[in-house]
Amino acid sequence: MDLAGLLVFSTALFIAAASPGPGIAAIVARVLGRGAKGALAFSFGIAVGDVVWLTLAVVGLAALAQAFHEVFLVVKWAGAAYLLYIAYRLWTAPAAAQEMDTEVSFENPLQLFFGGVAVTMGNPKPMVFYLALLPTILDLTKVTALGYAELVAATFAVLGVVFAIYIGLASRARRLFTSARAIKILNRTTGAVMAGAAAAIAAR
Repeated sequence: MDLAGLLVFSTALFIAAASPGPGIAAIVARVLGRGAKGALAFSFGIAVGDVVWLTLAVVGLAALAQAFHEVFLVVKWAGAAYLLYIAYRLWTAPAAAQEMDTEVSFENPLQLFFGGVAVTMGNPKPMVFYLALLPTILDLTKVTALGYAELVAATFAVLGVVFAIYIGLASRARRLFTSARAIKILNRTTGAVMAGAAAAIAAR
């Protein structure tokens, strides 16, 4: 793929990914409520979900995606349910001042990964970008195997930068909360954000 086309794609993806949506809200709320540990697996799952949508667009399977509407509907509700589960965990988490500096309970990285995938597959924002907007940015009929590999690499690179920025900012913000009362407010707020992200996915 020519450099100009790759730059256009990367720029458009960066703008789309950086603008707040259910995926970003889920990442930020997770880090604020649970810390940065586990954010990598969760974010990687979200990025892989993006690559799935990218693949569907490149191979011209937008129509197939519509044909398997019921499957994507199940995935959408699974993603919403996962976010609601995290919201419940955050809302009911015990608040103690020292908790900010201690390790959170172990979370299965594989579970976090698939949770991230489910969030992206049920999120209308990447769906619209890859299936509707991407064909207006690139001539998908001329994408070769090498060009597809370059698009996948660019997707991971762009999303990696965007997610790292949000995770870093959320981690710094989390350190500002030191009292038990502040932590309780933080947990309740991030739990509400997670529930809102779930509602945004379920409503589409």
